[in-house]
Amino acid sequence: MARESAHMGITVNSVAPGLIDTDMLRGTVRSSGALDAAAANIPLGRIGTVDDVAGAVDYLVSEQAAYITGNVIDVNGGYRMQ
Repeated sequence: MARESAHMGITVNSVAPGLIDTDMLRGTVRSSGALDAAAANIPLGRIGTVDDVAGAVDYLVSEQAAYITGNVIDVNGGYRMQ
């Protein structure tokens, strides 16, 4: 899609969030200890927030990202680099 749209000046990117602290996540976890254990496996040492994801999206739709296309932005506290 990014390749097909680039000639029109349209950028296409995506955001791939990791564990994000939401009601849905908390509804699937039985104890706060499980969240702490998950956070311990993330290099930044915490579960992400909705604001972390929103910040990535905000950047991608800004003029500062006008030359970025065809990418996936991982918002996961470094988990994927392990």
